[in-house]
Amino acid sequence: MTESALDAATIPVPNPGLREAKAFIFDMDGVLYRGRSPLPGVVDLFNGLTVRGIPFLLATNNSMATPASYVLRMAEMGVEVDEARIQTSATATRDYLLGEIDADARILIVGMPALGEQIFTGTSFQNVTDDPDERIDAVVVGLDLDFTYAKLQRASDAIRGGAKYVATNADATLPHETGMQPGAGSIVAAISTASGRLPIVVGKPETLMMLKGIEHLGVRPEEAVMVGDRLDTDILSGHRAGLKTALVLTGVSQRPDLASAEVLPDYVFADLPALTQALVGPG
Repeated sequence: MTESALDAATIPVPNPGLREAKAFIFDMDGVLYRGRSPLPGVVDLFNGLTVRGIPFLLATNNSMATPASYVLRMAEMGVEVDEARIQTSATATRDYLLGEIDADARILIVGMPALGEQIFTGTSFQNVTDDPDERIDAVVVGLDLDFTYAKLQRASDAIRGGAKYVATNADATLPHETGMQPGAGSIVAAISTASGRLPIVVGKPETLMMLKGIEHLGVRPEEAVMVGDRLDTDILSGHRAGLKTALVLTGVSQRPDLASAEVLPDYVFADLPALTQALVGPG
């Protein structure tokens, strides 16, 4: 960990190491916005990246919205991105499933409609019906704001019956305007307890999203920086994949959490303006 990870106030302006990065991957919730509210400095950050021709990717563990909806959300904040720059845990889960199960597999979705849309669009996977006797080949779990006991029972029954069990992510919490709300990990925990099985987790802190991201950006891992707000997902995932990592203190993890972190970030910033100042500096 560099000196910047010990005290954000001591970060030089600009930071030479950060300016050597050829690409950036940004988490979204808690980094660029909290709930529906943009965080300060988001427009200046992306203006700086664009002016300097630095490519970036937005990667979120959230499975409740499609890439198209994130394009609209960023536009509302004054940042123009296209769908190719958006990676969700749902799109990463779809890519994973394409190499793991039959092309016409029957999938039970436990999540919001956007999760199913991203899993089934462009694939031959089949969505299961309400028939309790229908064969289920895989259970895919994301954050489900309408989770019920009936969904818990059907998912756990299918998993005990041999269905592949995949989680988009296992985040315990999700940043919100009013604080924190339960994340997909709370749903995953219930299903795991009921089924007696643990899922394959696609999203951060696993490395699939990071590796797909740098492949898309056309850089080597050591040439990219993962920027996130969670030590246990964003920073850990970036570290495992070989990227440099930067923690912003606008989301879940805070400075005292560094003492017990599994891995330490290369940089720590109070917020996006501090990151932008260290990245681009004057001129």
